[in-house]
Amino acid sequence: MSDVIPDSRTLEFVVEEDSAGSRIDTALAELSGASRAQVRRWIDVGDVRVAGARVRASRRLAVGEVIEATPTAPIEMHLSPEPIPLVVLYEDTDLIVIDKAAGIVVHPAPGHPGGTLVNALLHHCGDLAGIGGVLRPGIVHRLDRGTSGVLVAAKNDAAHQGLAQQFAEHTIDRIYRAFVRARPGADSGRIDRPIGRHPRDRKRMSVESRSGRPSITQWRVIRRYPESSTSELQIRPETGRTHQIRVHLAAAGLPLVGDTVYGRARGRDALLGRPALHAEHLGFEHPGSGERLHFNAPLPEDLLELVAGLGPAEEAPPLPIETWKK
Repeated sequence: MSDVIPDSRTLEFVVEEDSAGSRIDTALAELSGASRAQVRRWIDVGDVRVAGARVRASRRLAVGEVIEATPTAPIEMHLSPEPIPLVVLYEDTDLIVIDKAAGIVVHPAPGHPGGTLVNALLHHCGDLAGIGGVLRPGIVHRLDRGTSGVLVAAKNDAAHQGLAQQFAEHTIDRIYRAFVRARPGADSGRIDRPIGRHPRDRKRMSVESRSGRPSITQWRVIRRYPESSTSELQIRPETGRTHQIRVHLAAAGLPLVGDTVYGRARGRDALLGRPALHAEHLGFEHPGSGERLHFNAPLPEDLLELVAGLGPAEEAPPLPIETWKK
């Protein structure tokens, strides 16, 4: 489906957790694919509203708010269904849960007009137009391009709103598996450092940002691999900032294997081709039935090959998940 947005078409976007606290001009530029200057012109003439009210470019956003924009110039957007294979863990009339492969971008953006998860969902599910935003139909949360694992998408507005609320209220269970090139001195830890745009590189996130938003990540050691100075961690993010786990682990001296942006990946680490991060578990309340659902995705082949080359493993002392989640 190709979609050319005319002057009179209203764009609607639901603010996700990683956009909360951002300026509306910055966030809307990223969401719509328009330039920031163009978005500011929309705002100046009153073509952007939140809750029916005009806004200023500096207005900060909150999770769950709906941005409405009526562009004063057309934006050409192409959302074409593509037969990209999906590993479906669960599907019903309200939602679909998949095991996302590493290397897949979740939604179209400047530089990635196709080959995304959204294109695959449009082919698999049919009409998702307008559910959660023109460029992000059905998308409730995201995984980085290089991150594999469990992801849920909504198939109707009610499901999208119900899931978005759970993410906003932090009632979603999210557990990740990570491999870091480090030897933690403790068996578990909690990283509580705000995350925002890097002060010198706008494409990166950083704990050094003056405009950082509260961000908390918990971790515990599962196994240590002494021969390769590598540790296998289980991660529970309490918040959902862009690149949060990668940024927090790097700041704590626990850089992810394969992370060429935030880590020290080179040589064999860089050969992995992506950060060694996998979303292994997702739990949430079904927005229709209210039933608590839990989904797990096994480690993909590339991470199993990584493990095979790490050498003998030392199991960490047992630590009940109820303990390290507190």
